[in-house]
Amino acid sequence: MKNENAIVIGAGIGGLATACLLATEGIRTTVLEKNDTPGGKMQEYIEAGYRFDTGPSLLTMPFLLEKLFSRCGKNLNDYLEFSEPEIICRYFYSDGTLFDSYSDPDKAIKEVQNIAPADADAYRSFLNYTEDLYSKTADSFLFNPLYEFKDLKSLNWLDLLSIDAFSTVSDKVDQYFESDYLRQFFKRFTTYNGSSPFKAPATLNVIPHVELNQGGYYVQGGLYRIAESLEILAKELGVTFRYNTPVTEIMVKQKEATGVKAENGEVLNADLVFANSDATDTIVNLLPECALSKRKRNRQIKIEPSCSGFVIMLGCNKQWEQLRHHNIFFSSDYKKEFEQIFEQKVLPDDPTIYIANTSYTDKNHAPEGGSNLFILINAPYLSDDQDWELLSINYRDKIIKLLSDRGLKDLENSIKVVKTITPFDFYNRYGSNRGSIYGTSSNNKFSAFLRPRNKLREFENIYLTGGSTHPGGGIPLVLLSAFNALELMKR
Repeated sequence: MKNENAIVIGAGIGGLATACLLATEGIRTTVLEKNDTPGGKMQEYIEAGYRFDTGPSLLTMPFLLEKLFSRCGKNLNDYLEFSEPEIICRYFYSDGTLFDSYSDPDKAIKEVQNIAPADADAYRSFLNYTEDLYSKTADSFLFNPLYEFKDLKSLNWLDLLSIDAFSTVSDKVDQYFESDYLRQFFKRFTTYNGSSPFKAPATLNVIPHVELNQGGYYVQGGLYRIAESLEILAKELGVTFRYNTPVTEIMVKQKEATGVKAENGEVLNADLVFANSDATDTIVNLLPECALSKRKRNRQIKIEPSCSGFVIMLGCNKQWEQLRHHNIFFSSDYKKEFEQIFEQKVLPDDPTIYIANTSYTDKNHAPEGGSNLFILINAPYLSDDQDWELLSINYRDKIIKLLSDRGLKDLENSIKVVKTITPFDFYNRYGSNRGSIYGTSSNNKFSAFLRPRNKLREFENIYLTGGSTHPGGGIPLVLLSAFNALELMKR
């Protein structure tokens, strides 16, 4: 194995983690990245003294990063510094009610008693239920490549029959809570993987356990430091990086990849190919048409993507005392919002608005007295009747007015920097399936279990990593995809 060489397509978090693990195995590894920086969708934007993370803004399950660095013979704390905000997130309801979310159970219950005293016991019970879901699904699904029969033999089938795959997130939440406040609060976690709480299986109620019971973390300097640290680690291990090098084809001969072809026509030979590119793009566009069955290609084309996002970054010369590090302004009609996103495929009239205000924690992310507002709205994936050039300007102005009406007084006049990111940008820059952010949606009871596995069965040496593959999107699951791919390689 040590004489082999590997090519990793894409320097997203999955590709970076994969490169580190390959190098630790003594495999000569080259990462080819289409863009000029590492991180994939995890990027940063800096202008006029305002700094923004343009991808993930919260880290959960940091023990997986610790595991990765430890596997590579390094100490994570030598690379990154973590902190846990006291308030995980502040929620603004449409009627003016405020709710602060805590991982500290005593503080959390006190907040619940303020807005929904009759549901305090239900809050405790629901978090116990989410913890139980985690215990039943973590080893069976998250930490399992689910590739071969032996991966299934260890499953506890009684557990899998009790993970609520046949009811929806919304139905289960409604069974626990009487309060509309808590119902909306717990339904919002499904958006972490780009799905609708009214369609996704109740199994995804495991997500609040990860944040509320295990904790959510911030990386000093911004979450982009994770991508930077992984690139540093990979280079220390001998990995070669080539940026501005789009891959146009994975070359195959019979059942094996022989290398890749770059956009400039250069051919790079390889014994192993790990595609951290979007799985749909990999299967449909990078592999020769004759290499896979028409059925497999069509099945991948038909997979429903997750939702996308509409992002506005505002550098403001003003601060708002009601804002914390993480903030969510809820819509007044949650069901209508998701119907518009997933069924009508239009931007919601009354959206839920997320704001990361990292200058609340990192004062140097904005000039003195200023704020860096990273604003994210769940948006439909790309369709033929969208004109994002026109939508971008109109919707940006709409969101700024909505936030002004919701209490961010004089927002428009405070703006010194403005930049938007649309679903088309996600598609154009990262090749994500129809501009989706989180890969595949989980809008039916089986889709979460049917993501592309971390090795293509049709080939001896092609592996898939990243948020569009098993086990899913988000930093922790993307790291797990890299661990899975390496395990399957060793088999």
